[in-house]
Amino acid sequence: MDVLEESDEEGEPKTTVGKKKRSRSYVAKVDQLVSLISDIGVMHYPESYQQNTAKEQTMLQYAENFRQQYEYLYPDRKPLLLSPLNECKMQKFVSTTLRPTLLNHKELYTWKGCATFVSDFLIVDSLDLITEVPSYLFSSTTILKCQKGNCFDFSTLLCSILLGVGYNAYCVSGYATKEMCLMDETKEICPLLQEDDKNKKKEIIPPVKKYTVKPVRELQSKFEINQEARRRAEKILDDEQKQKDYEEMINLKIKGARDVMYGLRVHCWVLVLAGKRDVPENFFIDPFTGNSYETTNERFLGIESIWNHKNYWVNMQDCKFGVKNVRFDLSDPVKWEYMLPSENQEIVAPDSYEYLDEGEDDDEKDVEKIFDMPPSWAQRIVIPAKDIETRCPKGEKIIQYKKANLEKYAPYLNIDGMVKRLIEYEDIECTSFLKVTEWYANRRDNLEKIERNMKTRTITEYFRNGRHLALRKHVFRSSEPETDRTMKFNGKLRVDGLMSRVETPTEMIGKFRDRPDFLIYRHTVFAKRLKKVKLPGASHSNYRTILKITERFARNRNKPAHQDVAEQIFLITSEHVQLTYHREDDRITAVKREFILPPNLMQKDDQEVNMDQIVMTFEVDPLVKPCKNVVLYQTMIGLMKAQTTSMQAVRDSEHEVREILKDRATERRANELTISVYDTERNEKAKEHRRTQMRIEEEQRLRRAEEEVDYLAPFLARLGQPKKITKKVAMTLRSDCLADMKQRLIDKANLIQSRFEKEALELQNKQQWYQQNQISMTKEDEQAYLSYCSEAMFRIHILELRLNRHKERAPTRYLALEDKIRKDSRLAKKLKDC
Repeated sequence: MDVLEESDEEGEPKTTVGKKKRSRSYVAKVDQLVSLISDIGVMHYPESYQQNTAKEQTMLQYAENFRQQYEYLYPDRKPLLLSPLNECKMQKFVSTTLRPTLLNHKELYTWKGCATFVSDFLIVDSLDLITEVPSYLFSSTTILKCQKGNCFDFSTLLCSILLGVGYNAYCVSGYATKEMCLMDETKEICPLLQEDDKNKKKEIIPPVKKYTVKPVRELQSKFEINQEARRRAEKILDDEQKQKDYEEMINLKIKGARDVMYGLRVHCWVLVLAGKRDVPENFFIDPFTGNSYETTNERFLGIESIWNHKNYWVNMQDCKFGVKNVRFDLSDPVKWEYMLPSENQEIVAPDSYEYLDEGEDDDEKDVEKIFDMPPSWAQRIVIPAKDIETRCPKGEKIIQYKKANLEKYAPYLNIDGMVKRLIEYEDIECTSFLKVTEWYANRRDNLEKIERNMKTRTITEYFRNGRHLALRKHVFRSSEPETDRTMKFNGKLRVDGLMSRVETPTEMIGKFRDRPDFLIYRHTVFAKRLKKVKLPGASHSNYRTILKITERFARNRNKPAHQDVAEQIFLITSEHVQLTYHREDDRITAVKREFILPPNLMQKDDQEVNMDQIVMTFEVDPLVKPCKNVVLYQTMIGLMKAQTTSMQAVRDSEHEVREILKDRATERRANELTISVYDTERNEKAKEHRRTQMRIEEEQRLRRAEEEVDYLAPFLARLGQPKKITKKVAMTLRSDCLADMKQRLIDKANLIQSRFEKEALELQNKQQWYQQNQISMTKEDEQAYLSYCSEAMFRIHILELRLNRHKERAPTRYLALEDKIRKDSRLAKKLKDC
C-alpha cells in the first residue's frame, strides 16, 4: 500500500501513515540493518512480505481512520505504533506481524523457558529515538536470522512463541525506567542469588514440651543483656545505613544524577493475562532480561497501547502514578479503546457512512459483518535445535548485576564443560572477589557445580546421582589427604548407608542411616602427626594411629532397652571399652558398663579371667539381678571383635577418602565430557559408524557392478567386436569360454596341489632332521619342533580340504557356465541346433 497523505482545510496538522520525522542516525541504522539482512542471504522474501492483500489494505484503512480520530481527540498524547514498515518497506499492521507458532522444543513450552531463550539468543539494539516508537518492525524470522533487535522486536518474537504454546499474551507499548530500557541490571540483584535465598531453609525450632527438665538458671542481669542487645542492634543499623549511603554515593557516581528523560523513554514488553495455561494472575515479562514482574511494579511508568494477533487496544486510563492502578479488563470500553469490535458487536466498513442517513430504515439496511484481523504476513517461526543449544550469540554472554557478574556459555563450548559462572564481589565497584560459582554439564565425572569462597578459601563440589561411591557434595580446602574436608553421600545408593563424612587432621566423623546393625554415628580420634615426610617410593598405607572410636546406634525395638547398646567407646591405647545402653521409656538414666580388656586374651584359650575386676556396671534399678559372668565374658569377647571390625572400617574409610581424592585429581586433569549417541555432530563413534556404513554400501555397489560385467567381453574383443554374431562366431565364443574356464579350473587345482606337496615335503624334511638330532636337542628346540609340526599338519589339512572341495565343485561350475552360455540371449538362437 502506498503512503497516504491527508490534510485538513481548517488548519489541522497534516498527518501521514508510517511517514514520521526520523533522525538521520535512525535512518542510517535501519539501512545498516537492511544491508545486514541482505548480507546473510534472506532477501528472497515471499510475496506476503512485498505486497498487501485486499484484506490487509482494508485493515490499513481502518488503522489510518483510527489514527486520525485518536490524534484529533488526544492531541497531547504520543503517536501510536499502528502500521510500521517491514523488511521490504511495506506498511503492515502491527498485529499481523505476530505469528503464533508452536515449536517442537520442550524448552520452549513454558513462559520462563521462552523468555529466557529470547533474552539469551538476541543482542539488544536500543531505540535510536528513545522517545518515539520505531517506524520499522521486522518479522520474527528475520530477527532470528540477524540475532539482533530492539525491545519491539524482542517482544514480537516472545509474544508469538507464547501465543503458540497457549498463553494469553500481548505486546505492550509504553514507558519504563532508564535501567529497563537500556537493560542496565547493575542495580539489580542476580536472580540466581535470589533463588539461593529462597531455597535456604529456615531453622526449625522444636516445640517446647510442657513436661521437661528446666535448664540451670543463668545468674546474669536481664538489664545488661537487654542493653547489650540494644547496642548490638544499633550498631547493625548504623552499619547498614553507612553501607546504604555508600552504595547510593557509588550509584550516583556511576550513573550520574537523576534521569532527565524519566517517563519519556519508550519501551515494549509482554503482558500475560490470567486464565490460560493455569496462570493465576496477570504479570509482565521484560523481553531483554526474561524476568517476570507484577503489573504494579514501579519500573513500568505508563502504557499507551497493547495488541495481540487478533486486536489492538489503546489505554484510556491515567498513568500519572505508573501502572499500579491500571486494570486489564479489555472488555471495558471505558478503560480500553479497541480497534476492532468483539464478536457480539457489529461494524461497517470505514469508507461507507450511509448508516448515518436519517431517512433510511435500519431493518431494511444490510449491515456488513464484523471485520476480523487479517492473517499474519510473516513466515512461520523456525528455530533449529542447534540454536536452542547454543543460545547466546557465539555461544557466550556476560551480564553485570549488583556486586555480581554472570557468564553464560553454550554446552561443549568450554573444554571443561562449564556452562555458567557467577562471580560475586564485596563492593559495588566489583574489585574484591567474594565467591565464584561455576555450573557444569555433560561431565563424565557427574560434576554439577563448584563453589569457591575467596574469604574462607574453601571449595565445594556438587555432583549428580550416578557417581562412583554415591558422592554428592565435597567441601575442602586442600586436595591432600588428612586435611579438613566434608563429604556428603547419597546413603540410599550405598551398601553401608553412609550419609556424610567429616574429616580433620585428628578426627573423622561418619553418619549413617538404614543399616541392619542400627549404626548411625562413628567418631574416630587419631594421634597427631608430628611431621609428614613423603619418602620416594614409599607407599601411602602409612595410616594415622587410632586413639579412640565412638559409635552410636539407633533403637532396636526387638531388644529390651537395657540390652540394646546406644553408645560404645573403644579407648584403643588404654584398652578400655565403655558401653551405654538405651534408656527405658520410664527412666531418666541408662545402664552403663566399662570393660578393661586383658592383653592377649584372644590368643590364649586357657587364660583365667576375673570378671569382677575387669567389668564395672552401673544399674538403674538396684533391685535387678546382676548379670552373670558368662554373659559378661561373651559380651567382652564380642566387643573385642567389634573393636577389630571398627578399626578396619576406619581404615577402609581412610582408604576410600584417598581413592576419591586420587580420582578427583585425575578427573580435573582429564576434563572428559560425555556425548549422547543421538548427537551426530559431536559423537565420533557415530560418525565412524556412518563412514563404515557408507564404505560397506559403496563396496556392495561396486561388487554388484562387477557382477554385472559382461563375461563375453574379452572373447568378443579377440574376435574384433563383431557387429553381428553368426552361428560360427557363437560356436567360437562357446568353445573359447568353456576352454578358458576349464584351464582356470585346472590351474587352480595344480596350484593347490603344488602347495600341498611343498608343505608335505617340508614336513618330511623336518621330521628327518628331528630323527638325526633328537639326542642333542634341548627342551626348547623340541617344543619348537612340536609347534612347527602342529602348524604344518594344520596347513596340510586345510590344503587337502580345499583340493577336495575344488575337485567336487569344478564340474558343477563348468556345467553352470555351459548352461549360462546356452541361455544367453545373444547366443541361444545360434546354439539351439548344436
